[in-house]
Amino acid sequence: MKKLVVLTGAGISAESGIKTFRESDGLWEGHNVMDVATPEGWRKNRELVLDFYNQRRKQLHTVQPNIGHQILAELEHYFEVHIITQNVDNLHEQAGSTNVLHLHGELFKVRSVKDKNYILDWKTDLISGDLDPNGFQLRPHIVWFGEDVPALEEALVLTQQADYFAVIGTSLQVYPAAGLVEYTPPNIPIYYIDPNPGTMQNVRNKVEIISLKASEGVPILKDRLLNLM
Repeated sequence: MKKLVVLTGAGISAESGIKTFRESDGLWEGHNVMDVATPEGWRKNRELVLDFYNQRRKQLHTVQPNIGHQILAELEHYFEVHIITQNVDNLHEQAGSTNVLHLHGELFKVRSVKDKNYILDWKTDLISGDLDPNGFQLRPHIVWFGEDVPALEEALVLTQQADYFAVIGTSLQVYPAAGLVEYTPPNIPIYYIDPNPGTMQNVRNKVEIISLKASEGVPILKDRLLNLM
């Protein structure tokens, strides 16, 4: 099977009702992102950060994948599909995608503040006093601003192996994720689905821009890809 690699961003989840801070003047659900999505914010007010992600986790229990997520899952019948997502929700998995790499972490997981490899599934509230076996606090398994992106190396390898590459629902403003497209093999088809697409720099390949939201553009992507088979 040919390998389809897809980079997804907040736009595809927004259609399921999940808000992104970039839509509201730097605020994420009413909070300054520096207060809830940085190591400094965590050190300053742990209770605020824990409550913020508890609320995001509860919200995730109330939303469903949309047609964009569903069609990407269906494409596994025809291609070896790998989703590289900037989103921390699990909507790709809910839709049935089996190869999902989360660049920025996952809401339904927590990890030790001391041991980054101690990771647990977690679907309820996380509170101060929830500890790892060595007595260290558990924190949201989220890559905050200023932190390394552990999954980036794997994402680069996948991108370099792609036969087809698609970018869906992202403005390509958040690095290092935005730079992945620069590592695609020469001459492979690239598709960019977003109602307000950003600029792709240093990309050698021809890019087909589909200026639509994910629910409208992903069905077109499916047709394009199936016509290449």
